[in-house]
Amino acid sequence: MSSLEVSPKEYAPVAKLDAEEDQRIRQQLKEQGELPRHIAIIMDGDRRWAVERSLPKTEGHRYGRESVRDVVRACGQLGIDVLTLYTFSTENWSRSKEEVQTLMQWLRDSLRDEVPELHQNNVRLNAIGRTGELPGAVRIALKGALAKTRDNTGLLLNLALNYGGRSELVDAVRQLATQVQEGHLQPDEIDEERIGGALYTAGMPDPDLLIRTSGEMRLSNFLPWQMVYTEICFVAEVHWPDFRRQHLYEAIAAYQRRQRRFGGA
Repeated sequence: MSSLEVSPKEYAPVAKLDAEEDQRIRQQLKEQGELPRHIAIIMDGDRRWAVERSLPKTEGHRYGRESVRDVVRACGQLGIDVLTLYTFSTENWSRSKEEVQTLMQWLRDSLRDEVPELHQNNVRLNAIGRTGELPGAVRIALKGALAKTRDNTGLLLNLALNYGGRSELVDAVRQLATQVQEGHLQPDEIDEERIGGALYTAGMPDPDLLIRTSGEMRLSNFLPWQMVYTEICFVAEVHWPDFRRQHLYEAIAAYQRRQRRFGGA
């Protein structure tokens, strides 16, 4: 069965929170502790979700789109400042040609289809990574989406596209080396602040909370510089296509129960 022949109606959707209960939980989260300013998510488990249902692996990516929608809406309603989604890594190019093509089509279509709602909800879209290496159609769709939402003042939605943490550090070092070579910077002026200012995330707060679905317990080359004091929540029992706002709320509540010391007493 091809991906085009699979109907979402064949599989029971994840149960949605009642609107009144959803509002109650959001209010409770706001009252019981400090909300994370920046949430980062490794959206893992699309392929495992599909295999468990005897579907083509690419179907997991399609079903995962609803998870993205729900989490973005929930973060906007909570007043989260920044949401960063690990959308496509530099290592993902090694997957099968069919899967990469599907992911690029998913990305292009999402950038086209989701922007009207993002814009309506005052979401500002941003991209981090080596986006110049993406296919032309994706770059065009991305450019249009960024332009459409650039003046919005609500949630900043970061899409990590062709992103790798080590590549980010290499690009930052090259930028600083060029400044030294051109005489605009002295080597002894390079410190943590300078390096942070050369990263893709310059000007953004570091992630307070990282969520990874599907049980893997590693960072997978995602924001290594920025994650030094990030609280991490591994959601082992949920693959990304089944992740919804109620799981996000549980992760935030767990974050609020932790005492962050940042290396201090």
